[in-house]
Amino acid sequence: MKRVVLFRNGSTVDGKVVLVTHSLEELLTAAGNKFNMTAKRLFTEKGGEIDDIKLIRDDDILYVSSGELYISPNSSSGQSSQAVIPTGTSPKQEIVEIRRMEPKNLHWVTLNVGGKYFTTSRSTLVSKEPNSMLARMFAERDNGYFMSPSNVDSQGAYLIDRSPTYFEPILNYLRNGQLIFDTNVNPEGVLEEARFFGIDSVIPQLESMIAASQQTRDNLPLTRRDVINALINTPYTAELRFQGVNLAGSDLSRLDLRYINFKYACLHGCRMIGANLSWCSLERADLSHAVLEGAQLLGVKMLCANLEGANLRACNFEDPAGTRANMESVNLKGANLESSNMAGVNLRVATLKGANLQNCDLRAAVLAGADLQNCDLSGSDLQEANLRGANLKDAALELMLTPLHMSQTVR
Repeated sequence: MKRVVLFRNGSTVDGKVVLVTHSLEELLTAAGNKFNMTAKRLFTEKGGEIDDIKLIRDDDILYVSSGELYISPNSSSGQSSQAVIPTGTSPKQEIVEIRRMEPKNLHWVTLNVGGKYFTTSRSTLVSKEPNSMLARMFAERDNGYFMSPSNVDSQGAYLIDRSPTYFEPILNYLRNGQLIFDTNVNPEGVLEEARFFGIDSVIPQLESMIAASQQTRDNLPLTRRDVINALINTPYTAELRFQGVNLAGSDLSRLDLRYINFKYACLHGCRMIGANLSWCSLERADLSHAVLEGAQLLGVKMLCANLEGANLRACNFEDPAGTRANMESVNLKGANLESSNMAGVNLRVATLKGANLQNCDLRAAVLAGADLQNCDLSGSDLQEANLRGANLKDAALELMLTPLHMSQTVR
């Protein structure tokens, strides 16, 4: 709700503070009651007639006429007036002092903002944003009067109940036209302060800054804490989906991640040592150079996933209940699967070029059409494994637990 200071037409004494309500007629009625007259017209300090209540701003000084034209007030009277908001109005409405002062005494002002003192020139508060709240609080009127908040502390500083942390960047912007503040200051708080004080010219810049910061945060990978929070807040019976999210470089070691949907997720370089990923969907996920050493991967779905250069040493893929891990068309180029239990795993047409499969349990595994070139299968158990159409060029097959039969490799 706005308030205005009213004077009789042509006068600068006996001012009255009146609340602006719903219509111009109601304001004229209130003015007439204050001055015991029939109020018909309202004028601004420059003589412009008010014909729409929307033209009135908070703390405006207006002149009330009973019908006559605007009369310029006598600015040489040297008199002063003080208007006090009536008892019972909103606590936010302050006592307003209107006083005649020489400009040389008002060149500098000190503000007490939330307990922190700021000293600045009146022109800084007024010139850059003449329509702002600060400008209206400290601007000089045409009649030589100044309108300033009368709430001052023991040091004579004007009291403003706002955050000094967010006010300081606004004041610096009014001083030099540049928006500069420390990285530990939240731009959203500065934006709220700019809106409160009506510093409109800086608002688009702050909004763009916040949008860019939000976009940067959105592109950052989730952390271990983010994943743990999701695990804690999701009921066990509900499906937890991390489909397409960025978890690159996150440490998810030893977490229970069973049944989670990681389809299309970016897990590049992610650490999942000892994690339980059983029955997860990792279809087309990027697990390149991830570390899954000792992870549980029972019944996992890794169709077309990228595990190039990944460390899957001593992982367990075998489900006692018989559910096969599906790794069809997976890219395991250069991956380390040493000593992993991969019995029954489906690695049809998978790329295992240069992979380390030493001492792996590959009983009944499906490796049909797989690229095993330069793959090290030394000491592995390939009993009943399907290797039909597999590329075994330069593969190391020494010290295998069971010899390969022709039926395992021929179509």
